This record gives sequence, C-alpha cells and structure tokens, in this order.
Amino acid sequence: MKLSIVIPVYNEENTILQILEKIKKANISNDYELLIVDDGSTDSTLKKIDSAKSKYKFKFIKHSKNQGKGVAVKTGIKNAKGDYILIQDADLEYNPNEINKLLDPIIKKQALVVYGTRLNRMPHFSKEERTFRFFLHYLGNRFLSLVTSILYGQWITDMETCYKLFPKKAFDNKKLNARGFELEPELTAKLLKSGYKIFEVPITAKPRGYEEGKKLNTIRDGGKALWCILKYRITD
Repeated sequence: MKLSIVIPVYNEENTILQILEKIKKANISNDYELLIVDDGSTDSTLKKIDSAKSKYKFKFIKHSKNQGKGVAVKTGIKNAKGDYILIQDADLEYNPNEINKLLDPIIKKQALVVYGTRLNRMPHFSKEERTFRFFLHYLGNRFLSLVTSILYGQWITDMETCYKLFPKKAFDNKKLNARGFELEPELTAKLLKSGYKIFEVPITAKPRGYEEGKKLNTIRDGGKALWCILKYRITD
C-alpha cells in the first residue's frame, strides 16, 4: 500500500518548511509520496518551497490564482499515485507523528477509512477551547458531526477533521464540487453514501490563532458545511 500525503498550501511562509521537516521525522510506517499544491500564494511560500527541493522529496503543483482549499485538495487527489490519500494541512495544527495512528487500522485490516478525531472528549477550557471563539468552534464541530451522524446513519465525532485517510479509488468515479472548507462534509457524505464505514482514532491538535493566519470563519464556513451535509444526503 502506497500513501499519498496531499498538502494544500496558501500563504504558509512561516510553517511550510516546518511541516515538511515534521513529516520527514515522523517515521511513517508506509511507503509514501508528498504532493504540495500551492493555491496561488502571494507571500514568500513559493520561495520557501523552492528552497526545500534539495532537502525533501515531493511533487509540486501550482495554481496560478487562489481557488480555495477544496480545489487544492482535488488537484492533489487527481495527481496522487498512492492507493490511499491523507490530507495534511501546512499550518502545524496537526502533528505528522499522529499519521501512524491512522495507518494502523488500515494495516491491520480493521478499516478502509480512518479519521483522526480531536473531539471525542469534553471541552478543554484551559487548552483548545480557552477562548469563546474556539469554544464556538468546538460546539459548531460537534453540532455538524451530530447532524452528519443522524442523517447518514453512522456515529462520528469529528466530521471537520483535516486528518482523513481514505482509498483513492473511493473518488475515482465521483465528482467533488467543493471549492473551500466545505470539502470536509462533502468527502464525508460521499464516503458514507458509498458504504464506507469511518473508523475514528483519537488525535491531538494545536489550533493556531487568527493572528497567526487561521483562515476558517466559524459562521460563514459552518453554514456552508451544514448546507452540504443536508444537500448531499439527497443528491450527488
């Protein structure tokens, strides 16, 4: 089994080299390839990626303009050569040391799709949910995951997680429509409707603040996600 790690990037000059180093040091148990998809960065991200070519092995694809995370991930999936796809954000919120946790159920043939859940727990008011804005994220994610569980008939605690590990063939004949963060509910909805069961493993995450470049808008993107969950229940 070969793994394709898709890294969508947009203006991540401060973290792109760090995430590449973390992946290199993670001792990932499977053969894997890295695909970096730059979604029209306007800062020095491209220079940083270019400087990394001599140290790290990866395939690089560049969008001429910013089109959204969903489009970047779709480009990565389309160009992936692996049997399995894993999405890895470049912002350091997710630790590549957790990747082996997701691979383990696949290797042991316990699952075909694995999600890394950050939310199979109560709120951490001294850590992740220390501010009202991040507590609102927690409540919003739990609500969206609950709606997904009810509509699609499988209990899931973290539908919005970036760490989704799934077979590439699951989307060989399926069109992905999302352009932005609504990609997460679309992937989940189409996997569940195709009969895949989602196996969740607990992971840790370190949310970055908006002053550090976080791009998610709770109300706007949460509303889009809810609409997608409802829409894909009845249509493709």
